[in-house]
Amino acid sequence: MNSQNKKGFPPGRIKIMNALSELMREKDFHSITTAEIASTAGVTEGLIYKYFKDKKDLLYQVLDGHFHEFHDHIVKMIAPCSSAIEKLSIIIRTTLKSYAANRVFAKILLLEVRNSPNYFESDAYNMVRIYSGTILEIINQGMASGELKPDINPFALRQVILGSIEHACLGEVIFGKTLNTETVSDHICNIIFQGVQP
Repeated sequence: MNSQNKKGFPPGRIKIMNALSELMREKDFHSITTAEIASTAGVTEGLIYKYFKDKKDLLYQVLDGHFHEFHDHIVKMIAPCSSAIEKLSIIIRTTLKSYAANRVFAKILLLEVRNSPNYFESDAYNMVRIYSGTILEIINQGMASGELKPDINPFALRQVILGSIEHACLGEVIFGKTLNTETVSDHICNIIFQGVQP
């Protein structure tokens, strides 16, 4: 991953992270062994524990790398826009496209990590908070400018946006169904923003 290389990670560490991503395209995280990860990466099993506390720590760091790239891309996409609704629409569309294009990322984020208390103390979860904070900031800007209704609950609107995205992606992630990101994002945006415009 580009973000992993930018962090200056040693080649062995990058190989291990990429190996887990590769294995998760075909298998459930809990059925993947450290021996399989090492074999796929072409390293010794001991090297995994040199760089990661355990298999879960490796998973969180893979997710963190994905989310850094993802959020950086979103920030660049919305930078030229002044409209809050346009920014939120871009975030919805870009998130759907990212989940559809990178099933491993979506699988980790939506299914694999949320049942672990340690996830909520990880760098990966901090990136999720930054992403959701970006959405909340845009909503507040839209309310302040009059583009969105001043009496809506910004936290509730954020949850509606995030919940709509995740629910739309679950079939893709769990059953491998094809997701028409353009159509789905248009439907979500129409329902949400026709209801919040003054």
